[in-house]
Amino acid sequence: MAHITGGGITENLPRILPKTTGAQIEIGSWPVLPIFEHLRELGQVSQEEMMRTFNMGIGLIAGDSAEKFTRRQEPAGPRRGEVLRDRRVVKGERRVQYT
Repeated sequence: MAHITGGGITENLPRILPKTTGAQIEIGSWPVLPIFEHLRELGQVSQEEMMRTFNMGIGLIAGDSAEKFTRRQEPAGPRRGEVLRDRRVVKGERRVQYT
């Protein structure tokens, strides 16, 4: 599990990845709160910097195998979140690649 704090997804997700793997995340595959778009426009901030600086509405990322994923699709807790799909762990450098 990666708690997405300062450093955003870009810096926090690699901390939970095995050494020879990276993550591919499709931008736009989750709902982003309007405040983030407002901040990006107001500050003329690049998408790359937004992903590194803010959590973009994602507070926690949990990784699991594909076999177990189907059993864990129901979010837990009193405030139901969304289960995000289309995230992949790939062989390579321990970093996040946005597609």
